[in-house]
Amino acid sequence: MKFGPLPVSDALGTMLVHGQTIAGRRFRKGQVLRQDDLDHLIQGGVREITVARFEPDDVDENTAARRLADAAIGAGVRAGIEGTGRVNIFSAANGLVELDTNAINQINSIDEGITIATLRPLDRVETDQVVATVKIIPFAVTEDNLAKAEAAAHDVVSVLPYRSRKVTLIQTDLPGLKTSISHKTTDVIRDRVESMGSTLSDTHIVPHDIDAISNCLGQANNDGAELILVVGASATVDRLDEIPVAIEQAGGHIDHFGMPVDPGNLIVVAHMGDVPVLALPGSARSPRPGGNDLILERILADIAVSSTDIMGMGVGGLMKEIPSRPLPRTTAAPRRERGNQSAPRYAAVILAGGQSRRMGDINKLLIKVDGKPMARHAIDAAQAAGADPVIVVTGHAAEDVRDMLGDDVTYTHNPDFEQGLSTSLRAGISAVPDSCDGAVVALGDMPRITPAHIIQIMQAHDPDEGHVICVPTWKGKRGNPVLWDRRFFDDMTALGGDVGAKHLIGENADLVIEVPIEDDAVIVDVDSPEALARLRATGMEAKK
Repeated sequence: MKFGPLPVSDALGTMLVHGQTIAGRRFRKGQVLRQDDLDHLIQGGVREITVARFEPDDVDENTAARRLADAAIGAGVRAGIEGTGRVNIFSAANGLVELDTNAINQINSIDEGITIATLRPLDRVETDQVVATVKIIPFAVTEDNLAKAEAAAHDVVSVLPYRSRKVTLIQTDLPGLKTSISHKTTDVIRDRVESMGSTLSDTHIVPHDIDAISNCLGQANNDGAELILVVGASATVDRLDEIPVAIEQAGGHIDHFGMPVDPGNLIVVAHMGDVPVLALPGSARSPRPGGNDLILERILADIAVSSTDIMGMGVGGLMKEIPSRPLPRTTAAPRRERGNQSAPRYAAVILAGGQSRRMGDINKLLIKVDGKPMARHAIDAAQAAGADPVIVVTGHAAEDVRDMLGDDVTYTHNPDFEQGLSTSLRAGISAVPDSCDGAVVALGDMPRITPAHIIQIMQAHDPDEGHVICVPTWKGKRGNPVLWDRRFFDDMTALGGDVGAKHLIGENADLVIEVPIEDDAVIVDVDSPEALARLRATGMEAKK
């Protein structure tokens, strides 16, 4: 591939290497230049442009990414669609990632432009989660190097799915232990095993003594349990403690005691015949991840866990006590047949809680434009576009806003409106129902937004393509409203200050789709007397 400047007149069929806006027209990075593109560039005064020209042995980035991804996928995974030189590889089941790390390192050593990045070996994943991504960095690579990478990539990424098992939970009891703790523990353990496709089929509470525990273990084994979990009222601190001794008394064998993982040190790994038995530490009563999860998920994925495996878990074994979060590159699931899928549902969040300081004593949102309050235009556009529900966030002069805007919307009040735009955004996003695929966030002071604008933005939302932040543009300038996929809701509810969610767009640039709009409505807000005067000049009648 040849890369460099070229006279525009000689650039037909080459690939543009820098995105730019010229004479009101957006040219995308990677765009193959046609004759009408060249004519527009010349009319805009451009005489030279930087392009990439393919040579006979070159394979373009998308074709190369597709071929390498197809070679890399093993059992339990599938490849997404190609774009910008990238193909994501997704899990086809809940389970654990299996990798050929030596082969992956070999692939990444063949050509600096050919890369494959993955999660860590035995990371836990859910169906449709990204487990690896193939990225071709330049616009093309040579056929020779690509063929070498394909040869090394055979089945290097797989997912070992969980196998459903009947799980028995045994809890022990001591005087003073509250019944509510046992009930809560049962709920936590049930959620844990069900999240991995198994069933908590039996639960027992027995006294914390060797004979009672041993008898219950034997009964569970006879009743066909495929995995037995034991949570003691008192922690197991030695191989001669009650629970390990009870396991051996019931005919079991202790495989390992303890592990270099925190939380989760005090675990007992054992078996009775072919049935695994885990005596869990007290941290297992919490839904937070711990060492017990590392053992449990491997057993349910049919991975043998030896003493050597457990003693090798110390590096990375200090587990942070924070809520689990999806990977930042968990973009879309691969393209699927959509015939039986319901249409996506979008909410609209109308921000109407500001103080209108630049407008003076007038609340800009209640200024009548074409006979109705300014913010009502945003509501009507969202409703006509099919947004459901339409959520109006109030703050300043909340009662006046509600009285003027009507009762056919959902209201949520932001008592912290004085602290900035982010507080209203947090309140609005928090009110979006779980059934919505995303939300269109609109400003109440943009009365020229129409249903057609919002529909165009909604239609751009395509998780299969990785288009999960949809931003309207006019002549290359970004505006509002913006559609956000619900995967960003947690980040949006953590925002602070008066900056909105603009930085999230910058941090997730590869998930943004720009939606060109035919007029400037998406960049026109009315937040000052001067802006109101300009609105009048557009032909919209405005009055108090």
